[in-house]
Amino acid sequence: MSTVSIHPSVDHGIKAETPGFAGGTLTCKCTDKPVKVTIKAQTAHNHACGCSKCWKPDGALFSVVAVVSRDAVAVTENADKLKVVDSSATIQRHACTVCGTHMFGRIENKAHPFYGLDFIHTELSTESGWSAPTFAAFVSSIIEQGFDPAKMGDVRSTLKGLGLEPYDCLSPPLMDAIATHGAKASGKLPA
Repeated sequence: MSTVSIHPSVDHGIKAETPGFAGGTLTCKCTDKPVKVTIKAQTAHNHACGCSKCWKPDGALFSVVAVVSRDAVAVTENADKLKVVDSSATIQRHACTVCGTHMFGRIENKAHPFYGLDFIHTELSTESGWSAPTFAAFVSSIIEQGFDPAKMGDVRSTLKGLGLEPYDCLSPPLMDAIATHGAKASGKLPA
């Protein structure tokens, strides 16, 4: 379907979510004692992300990442193998120290507009029914990682062909949520 390989989970079309789907288990890539994270809810805001921080499987140009309430996330096996990749980053990405797979990302700053949400990669689950990706974020960021800028038209065309509107930030509803949070914090809107 695509002319440019975006990510294995979307390259041949996007799978629809299953109504009533209530979560599953994410498993790292280790064959011995894999880290397992149980997700007890459906995800939201699933999207392709071109930023340099998100975990991507080998050969993928973008990650595919969604959010879920942090209360729905529990490390259920081999938590001792997890370590935060970059403690100075806004999103504290917890990765397996053996295979490098990012299992979840958590925002610890209570003043952040996305506090309370964890970022996960549903491709790490064998269950199907997760929310479908609906947009692409930080598309231009792939250039910073070495992608040929002359081929960006092909990337945006492929994303649109998959039904993933490309943005060089987040989707309008998420940008509105950030702006609303800021306006409430500053007193410009009622809290």
